[in-house]
Amino acid sequence: MQHQHKYLHRFMETNRLFFSEWLETDFAMALKLWGNPNVTRYISATSILSKDNIKDRLQLEISNGEKHAIQYWPVFLKSDGAFVGCCGLRPYDSERGILEIGFHICEHYWGNGYAKEAALKVISYPFSVLSANALFAGHHPENTNSKHLLQRLGFQYTHKELYPPTELYHPSYLLTLHAFNDSK
Repeated sequence: MQHQHKYLHRFMETNRLFFSEWLETDFAMALKLWGNPNVTRYISATSILSKDNIKDRLQLEISNGEKHAIQYWPVFLKSDGAFVGCCGLRPYDSERGILEIGFHICEHYWGNGYAKEAALKVISYPFSVLSANALFAGHHPENTNSKHLLQRLGFQYTHKELYPPTELYHPSYLLTLHAFNDSK
């Protein structure tokens, strides 16, 4: 049985997905996503997040929502309300008006184009609603799927940046407002 999200506030939608907000009561969903070592192998040096790490991650998303009105929002299938993963934004460089985009998809839903569909919707949000100047994204050096998706979304490689949770330098990218407007 799929977990049905109790708070069905749909503030963004795509053809197949809708976005909601993380709640304190969403630990089971967070555990399903960030408790899977196949999902977290590219976002943690150990590939395994403890239950405490997952609680902290959930609290970080809720806190970002409260403080900044952004988070890696939970994403659900419109067809049956099933939890697919998360996709969203977090603060990155506020002085320069740059937010970070990220997405984590439950393993069961890999290969269905949900990350791209969700990311395309999220990309428009900071430029149209939040007046951001650019979006930052990075990926684990071995995560070629994320690399190719970022390139297809129009992100341009800029540098390698240390990502403390993996203790590795991740290829890093920017998508500027100008490049976003040109791609429309």
